Amino acid sequence: MNLDSCTYDYLPGTDIYFYQHPDMFHVNTDTMLLGQFMDVRHKDVVMDIGTNNGALLLYAMAKKPKAYIGVEIDSKACELARYNCNELHQLSATFYHEDILTLRHDPVSCIVCNPPYFKRHVANPVNRNEHLSRARHEMYLTLEDLIPKISSLLQERGRLYMIHRSERLIDLALLCRANHMEIKKLQFVYDESKTEANSVLIEAMKQGKAHCRILPPKIIHR
Repeated sequence: MNLDSCTYDYLPGTDIYFYQHPDMFHVNTDTMLLGQFMDVRHKDVVMDIGTNNGALLLYAMAKKPKAYIGVEIDSKACELARYNCNELHQLSATFYHEDILTLRHDPVSCIVCNPPYFKRHVANPVNRNEHLSRARHEMYLTLEDLIPKISSLLQERGRLYMIHRSERLIDLALLCRANHMEIKKLQFVYDESKTEANSVLIEAMKQGKAHCRILPPKIIHR
């Protein structure tokens, strides 16, 4: 792994250091929010869909789950995640350089995902950087394809932790219910300078009962 062009950074809110490549998606506020929101447990097998540089698996490291799995379609990002997790922090994580929609794997107890947010249309032009386009735009992975796949990869009463744009909450809720998952907990995220929620964090459970807790909003101070 050539790290010459990478930066050596820390995960926000932790003392964990890792490498990031300047051309790839970098850890941002959403990564930190999801890393702090997800309730990873000691007996969990954690799968990070779209693991990028492995940041969410590194957030999970504090809970010492049973196993770590990263899935990443971008070969360079997958290589960097493998280095950050297994070489730098000795997690013995398993990585799949593969499209999540073609992945075949035994069901797991916990999935975390910070998926592409933006639909591909004129209002959100695709970034010329292919690495960033994959991470930000639904070029290869739409929410309508992702949620059924997540359901198939979760064991009964397995949990999904995801962050998405708040305006997609209804889509998320309907897709979860249509695929045997129920949103059990959600938290809206606000920028201190805005009156409308920017993002929403969700915990959904496969074969869970229809009962959702609304947590106090999270305010981001810039």
